[in-house]
Amino acid sequence: EVVVAAAAPVAGERVVDLGCGNGNAALLAAARGAEVTGVDPAQRLLDLADERLREAGLEATFLAGEAAAMPLEDGAADLLLSVFGVIFAPDAEAAAAEIARVTAPGGRIVISAWIPQGAVSEAAALSRKAVMEALGAPPPAPGFAWHEADALAGLFGPHGFDIATETHPHAFTAASAAEWFETEVRNHPLRLAGAAVAPPEVVEEVS
Repeated sequence: EVVVAAAAPVAGERVVDLGCGNGNAALLAAARGAEVTGVDPAQRLLDLADERLREAGLEATFLAGEAAAMPLEDGAADLLLSVFGVIFAPDAEAAAAEIARVTAPGGRIVISAWIPQGAVSEAAALSRKAVMEALGAPPPAPGFAWHEADALAGLFGPHGFDIATETHPHAFTAASAAEWFETEVRNHPLRLAGAAVAPPEVVEEVS
C-alpha cells in the first residue's frame, strides 16, 4: 500500500508490477484504474494473482518473466513498480537495464527494498548460515545494496534516472510473537528452500 500510494498511478496509466507475486501491488494499481501488467517467474503465484483479480472484479494481465527478461515491448510502462521483487534478481545491472528498457521516456520507477538491519534481517542471516554450513558451501556473497541511494544512482544513473529514497516502517502483526514465528516457519520462502536441501536435524534446529 505504501509503495502504490507513493507511486500514485492514475487511471489509464500503463503500470508494470515486476515480481508481482500474488498481485498485491498490481491489484491496488488496477483499482485506481491503471492498465496493469504483472510479471513474475513463479507460475503458481501468477495463477493466484489471476484468481484474486477475478474475485476483485478488476482487470490486469499477468505474464511469466524474469527481472532481466520481461516479455514486454520497449517503453511499455509509464510506471514500473517492484515491491520486494527486483531486489532478489541475481544480476542487478541486467535487471536495471531491462527496467530502463521497459520504462517509457519520462516514466518513473518505484522499488521497495529491505534495510539489512534489525531482528528480521539477523534471523534471516542465521537461517542462511545454517543452510549453507549444512551443505558445506561458502556463505553467499553480499547482494546489491538496493536500499542505498548511492548504489541506486550508480545503477540507474547511466540510464538517465534521478534517485530519491524514503524510509518507512514495516509492521509484522500476529496474536503473539510465537504465533508470528510459527507462521514464518511454515511459509517463509527461505525456510521452505532450506528444508528442501538441509538435513532434517538442521531444519529442526533452525525452526
